[in-house]
Amino acid sequence: MLHFQPIGFAPFLSQFLSRTQVRLTKDYGALPQVECYPGPLNQVLMNILANAIDALEESNAKRTYQEIETQPNQITVRTSVLKDEWAEITIADNGPGMPEAIRQYIFNPFFTTKPAGKGTGMGMSISHQIITEKHHGHLKCHSSLSTGTEFSIQIPIRQAAS
Repeated sequence: MLHFQPIGFAPFLSQFLSRTQVRLTKDYGALPQVECYPGPLNQVLMNILANAIDALEESNAKRTYQEIETQPNQITVRTSVLKDEWAEITIADNGPGMPEAIRQYIFNPFFTTKPAGKGTGMGMSISHQIITEKHHGHLKCHSSLSTGTEFSIQIPIRQAAS
């Protein structure tokens, strides 16, 4: 059975942000302990980061070595407090971005842009469910072509008693 646990977001995020070759920028605001389900929240973060890394690696195939050296792939992770009641994590990349025709479907079950065998199309759907249903929060995506994609996760700092 899952139980809410208070965690510090900075150490929680750092545990897997060091696992990639993409340049990572961490901008952690001062957050209190946040009540959450650490395992499912970790799954959400891994899904978003894996998709960002895939998009960045795919975009490298269309770039020259010099372009990659002068404009390296980057993911920025920020944390902040909103209205003293919500914790926010934003994960932004400088990849190719998504057109609106794709972005509008990313939280739908079985929707994928990946080739057969690479993804199931369930990662973002499950992530949305974890944030909205388990954590009573919000998961949003903003994206524009050639400037990148940003995901915003917002969850209450204190969960309502059940």
